[in-house]
Amino acid sequence: MAQPEIRLHEGELNVMELLWSNKALAAKDISKIIKEYIGWEKNTTYTVIKRLIEKGAVKREEPGFICRAAISKRTVQNIETKALLNKLYNGSLSTFLNEYLKNQELSRSEIMELERIVGEKRF
Repeated sequence: MAQPEIRLHEGELNVMELLWSNKALAAKDISKIIKEYIGWEKNTTYTVIKRLIEKGAVKREEPGFICRAAISKRTVQNIETKALLNKLYNGSLSTFLNEYLKNQELSRSEIMELERIVGEKRF
């Protein structure tokens, strides 16, 4: 049976970014960093960590309440991108790309990169 997709809100992503870049951190250290950069109190950070553990996004190790990401950043990006496409573009990648690229100034190298990616997807 497939694992349910883990959806994360912005606050949870702040904690996950720390874990993705540091591999493992004690909850107390996460709390200190988040307090410094975002201003959350310790209880708020611990509540978010607990929620991430319940969702299966973070593993807790003892001793020391060490936290590790249990889901990769790429996986979260894919889940959130799919959700955004479904929500705003009826799940249509081509509609999104058409609308988005219509309003972008692309360099020659960006256009070449997009052509290369599309070329690799051809059967």
